[in-house]
Amino acid sequence: MVFVALASLAATTLTPQAGAAPVRSQAPTQVVLADEDEGADCAVGTPPATSSARLPDPFTRIDGTRITSRSDWRCRRAEIKELAERSIYGQKPPPPQSVTGTVSSTGITVNVSDQGRSASFSASVSLPSGSGPFPAVVVLGGFGADTTTIRNSGAAVINFDPLSVGREGTPRNNKQGAFYSIYGSSSGTGLLAAWAWGVSRIIDVIEQSGGTVLRADATGVTGCSRYGKGAFAAGAFDQRIALTMPIESGTAGAPILRGIPGESGSQPLSSAYGEQPWLGDAFGSYTSNPASLPVDMHEVVAMIAPRGLFIMENPHIDWLGARSGSVAALGGAEVYKALGEGDNITYWSDIQDGNHCAVRNEWRTPLQQHIQKFLLQTGDQPGVFRVSPNKSGNLAEWRDWQTPALTTGGPQDPPDDDDPPPASDGCRAASRVVSSWNGGFQAEVTVTNDGSAAIGGWTVQLVLPSGATVNSLWNGERTGSSGTISVRPSPHNASLPAGGSTTFGLVAGGGGTSGLSGLACTPA
Repeated sequence: MVFVALASLAATTLTPQAGAAPVRSQAPTQVVLADEDEGADCAVGTPPATSSARLPDPFTRIDGTRITSRSDWRCRRAEIKELAERSIYGQKPPPPQSVTGTVSSTGITVNVSDQGRSASFSASVSLPSGSGPFPAVVVLGGFGADTTTIRNSGAAVINFDPLSVGREGTPRNNKQGAFYSIYGSSSGTGLLAAWAWGVSRIIDVIEQSGGTVLRADATGVTGCSRYGKGAFAAGAFDQRIALTMPIESGTAGAPILRGIPGESGSQPLSSAYGEQPWLGDAFGSYTSNPASLPVDMHEVVAMIAPRGLFIMENPHIDWLGARSGSVAALGGAEVYKALGEGDNITYWSDIQDGNHCAVRNEWRTPLQQHIQKFLLQTGDQPGVFRVSPNKSGNLAEWRDWQTPALTTGGPQDPPDDDDPPPASDGCRAASRVVSSWNGGFQAEVTVTNDGSAAIGGWTVQLVLPSGATVNSLWNGERTGSSGTISVRPSPHNASLPAGGSTTFGLVAGGGGTSGLSGLACTPA
């Protein structure tokens, strides 16, 4: 993970406060820090009205043009952020005028002043063994990824009570907590954005503490259930967060909002809006018509790109909408891939224990790997998609857009090794094993148009290992489930320009982990 930005926050005064009690005398290491919002200078217009059951195209700007380079993503993300604030969350204000506080081996204090008002809150700290400074994972409300595994992996745990900044059980016109003490009890901002604001202010204090206890450049966030919704929002809205880990977040969390009404047993949008003021006040006008939303949760997933994201879901509880969650993850993963960081997103719903917010063996190893990769920078395990066949969504049913091949620079930059290959003849298919386990594997197939002209379709033939059967397949339509099968494109990824490519994925079980063979592509 490469952070490119400044060590200071724009428009924020981070004044050290006396009283901190660091536990290490080691001199802090000079680090280059990301900004909370790297696209704060990007202009965002007003989108045209929409009424589409399909997911919005994350690569198409408000003005209708599509981004063409990876550098374009900065301002496109800013558009998505603004739309998400306007329609789903309410505004997360820019960095406040003053943030001060202390960091010690046992706790963090936070004091915020903005617009002539002040508020304070705190969080507890639990350090791992060894010598600091340590990376840290903010755990919302005491419910999130297994804290024992986090500490054993070498990261500190920051226990943050989000209710101290945005209290539940209050009416929308009289919201309470540190956030609303500053921005007003009648603010249209929902609790999730307020909780995200609280996490950002904790990071502010860590930054200004000098890095003697906690590292300012290695913060993660996690939470489960409603706190999973909050962790998801925190990671989306603060680009300093290196690793986001929402668990069983349900409606108003990761699952696409357009998918909830059609997913049997999932919490209705009106219920999520009315249960608590989690969502912004403006979302009330969309609860019965999510097709009119200018944005959806696959784009909030994409806001986290290219940073680390580990989405954990529970397919055993219908209320949590895991099928819609898988669609959001698959849709957001297309942005990760276009940015050249497809290995930085993991989605895992293939679990045995159906208890809500349980500590699960299936997630222990990937949790360790994600902390190593994104917080400690000591690992490079690629991301995986382990989708439960009981709640497997099909992205092809939800999109009518194709993932572009983004260049690595601006429009005037010459091509390099990451740009589309030069034209030749026909199409080709290549596969890789994304992850494997006892008796099964997940594979991704990349289809590339090597011709000098666009093609309107393609067919890939491939061979599965002996005894293996396809459990699920996305971004394509298959014929057969074992032995030699063929895969045709979904409507959204049938056409490929010269040099363009697309991907489809599958999960197979029952026949070992050797992956696919005999791949052959035929253009149409």
